[in-house]
Amino acid sequence: MINAIIIVSGGMDSVTLLHYLIKKKQMTPALLTFVYNQKHKKEIVYAKEQASLLKCTNHLVLDLSLLKPLFSSSSLVSSHIQVPGMTEVTGDPQPSTYVPNRNMIFLSLAVAYAENFGVSDIYYGAQKHDEYGYWDTTSDFLELLNHVYGLNRKIKVQVKAPFINYSKTDILKLGISLGVDYSKTWSCYNGESLACGVCPTCAERLKAFFNSGIKDPLPYKNEKNSPHPLIQ
Repeated sequence: MINAIIIVSGGMDSVTLLHYLIKKKQMTPALLTFVYNQKHKKEIVYAKEQASLLKCTNHLVLDLSLLKPLFSSSSLVSSHIQVPGMTEVTGDPQPSTYVPNRNMIFLSLAVAYAENFGVSDIYYGAQKHDEYGYWDTTSDFLELLNHVYGLNRKIKVQVKAPFINYSKTDILKLGISLGVDYSKTWSCYNGESLACGVCPTCAERLKAFFNSGIKDPLPYKNEKNSPHPLIQ
């Protein structure tokens, strides 16, 4: 019986969260994955693979391609805007990798899905490194959003982010303890066959593996890529 909804992108954070909820919390979640014309569509392949691996039979991959015009200012979607490197986004409170109101939209759809199942808990993989440029991953956002959903007269839906105060390294160490195969996750924002090693998510990921003393199982364009020094 479904008792939670989890948004799974196929990246490190959401995949680790999925394993955590199933293996540690003994939950039976329904999964939501979104297609929104992101350059890194490869993540969807891994979201499906993880769902299959964990025998999650309720996995809805929702095509939101019609939203492309709303997201055209983001380098994650626009073919005219290059995905920046970590050095370019450092200090920028809202870099081009921000997708306009994406999390609000995704979470709203997840709420509808939760009500459909009659469940009250929704999970997403916000973590503390995201706060540098994404207002919709902060504790303030989560608290205020839950005030709104608390107005529901029948199902008091609540959005939960167990990793909101976790670093990428914390998440990786937890995932390793849970047996997560990180070769079956995708982080890079660029839509290429190999991870670039320089975009913000690659930099965070490489730093986490470096901090944990583990080699990242994903292949990179340049195997000599090292963790970015600005990622703490």
